[in-house]
Amino acid sequence: MSFLPFKPGQARLNLSTSSRSRVIAAPVAEVWKVIEDPYQMPRWWPGVERMEGVTDDRFTQVFKSKRRRTVRADFRLLASEPPGGEYAGGHRTWEQDVVGTPFERVLAESVTEIAVEPRPDGGTLVTLAQRQKLRGYSKTGAWAMRSATAKRLDEALETLARELA
Repeated sequence: MSFLPFKPGQARLNLSTSSRSRVIAAPVAEVWKVIEDPYQMPRWWPGVERMEGVTDDRFTQVFKSKRRRTVRADFRLLASEPPGGEYAGGHRTWEQDVVGTPFERVLAESVTEIAVEPRPDGGTLVTLAQRQKLRGYSKTGAWAMRSATAKRLDEALETLARELA
């Protein structure tokens, strides 16, 4: 499952890639309804307090830092293929705008993909993958970034499963 030109677990010093999967006991259409709507992200994506500037191909996540400061992260939708078309499953891919933001000091790019696939039991296999290309001295922390990203993806899948139960 990957529509991106990277393989989960790809090991390079400046590339942090994590992927996590989970079966959710909800039909694929129900899962898709939640993940395709950016306004639903505060329900299941870790740390997101609200969404702003949502358009067909862009959105901004607003969250609080550990010091309780408001932080905004802008994203651009790269692809969105709903389930039921040419493939039984569906996928969405978005990229964080890092140029000209405080994230630029650490990241050269950050791409997230979510894929849904129907299961024979009526549930849905949900796979989250995130690739982050690190910049400068941050390159040496790829292992720590991978660990933190994996934890965030696990938390997102856990919350999504709880929300759809």
